[in-house]
Amino acid sequence: MLTIAQRIDKLSYTPTLKKILLLVGIGWMFDAMDQGMVSGVIAAIGRDWALTTTQLGLLGSAGMLGMALGAALSGIAADKWGRRTIIMWTLVIYGAASALAGFSVNFPMLLVFRFLTGFGLGGELPAASTLVSEYSPTRIRGRNVIFLESFWAWGWIAAALVAYLVIPVYGWRMAFWIGALPAFFAAILRKAVPESPRFLESVGRADEAEALVGKMEREAGITYGPEEGALETQDQPIARRTSFSDLWSRPFIKSTAVLWVIWFGINFGYYGFVLWTPSLLMSQGFGMVKSFEFTLIMCLAQLPGYFSAAYLVEKIGRKPVLTIYFLGTAIAAWLFGHAGAVNEIIIFGCLLYFFSLGAWGCVYAYTPEVYPTSARASGSGWAAAFGRIGAFIAPFVVPFVYNYFGTEKGYVYVFIMLTAVFALVALVVAVFGKETMGVSLEEISEANR
Repeated sequence: MLTIAQRIDKLSYTPTLKKILLLVGIGWMFDAMDQGMVSGVIAAIGRDWALTTTQLGLLGSAGMLGMALGAALSGIAADKWGRRTIIMWTLVIYGAASALAGFSVNFPMLLVFRFLTGFGLGGELPAASTLVSEYSPTRIRGRNVIFLESFWAWGWIAAALVAYLVIPVYGWRMAFWIGALPAFFAAILRKAVPESPRFLESVGRADEAEALVGKMEREAGITYGPEEGALETQDQPIARRTSFSDLWSRPFIKSTAVLWVIWFGINFGYYGFVLWTPSLLMSQGFGMVKSFEFTLIMCLAQLPGYFSAAYLVEKIGRKPVLTIYFLGTAIAAWLFGHAGAVNEIIIFGCLLYFFSLGAWGCVYAYTPEVYPTSARASGSGWAAAFGRIGAFIAPFVVPFVYNYFGTEKGYVYVFIMLTAVFALVALVVAVFGKETMGVSLEEISEANR
């Protein structure tokens, strides 16, 4: 007799799985567009409103603070009300707030709407990665989540195009109005994306879980004889919800601690450079359009970063890929900070985006895998929330370091700092991380009992 989880593991890339990956990925792409456009908006609005570096840092951090709160609350909510429901509503919040940000008449008003935009964005990501992870067979689970995360690259490329083509002509408000699209896309998600069968089973909605898995089995051409028929899921016990304190209890404490270090480090390091790259390049003498052009070229390197990580994560494992790509990011950050010629800036910048986004993809694949179903969204959400604290701090720390050491040395010391952060995360993963490749999500549940 096979359980829901065992039956999912026997599936291939069914049309239902492809549809879920595509539609949730488009929502993920919209999130990336917002984050990518912020760097261009910071450069443009700083000029239009004559904002100080501290105010610009606060503008970047307001969204990150919203993302931290959104991630924490959405993880808890997704374990209670479902992954799909939270994805849909967070997209509505994010899209509506982005549109309203475009109508801001002063700096405080813009900060409020950037906070709300971040709240929706931060809430959507943990729920989305959890949904895709739970729908995926073990042998392709990590790859699928990295493919989901690869939509971030397309969103960032679109954002770079908006910054390059739209902001210089139509202004920064148009960028925010373009960011309103997810609010309308949420209606499509509501009808087209089903809930996670693993979640449905865990809350006692076994008939719905059975119907979804049965549909995917028919799509895959899988049938079972009487001797190996599906388990009667109605008899499955309803899983107890996991509290915040449970995440720090003995079964989870090591996994939680490692994840929080990973998430804090990658958020601090990543947002330490992506939000400030156009502004830092402008401070080095490049014009706004030229800075946006460099950033667009660097963004293209994200795609091979994702796809290489997606290939390796199911070949050599999560732990080695995380370690290698974090080390690669550290080296690239050092080289980018010491680059002088234009070709060096572009080459080392491409390496920085290649390795950092490959690392991001593996982080999203790894995070849901270390918790059981009852704690998966909550654990992922709290890890993401703690990580956003790093993203919140980075926009303040970067200009402080830059201004403290001066225009020339400050640029170099910013990237030395980021190098140290990425190298430390690589060390933590190498020493304390655990391998989850080839391990079913239910085996993880048993191991944590």
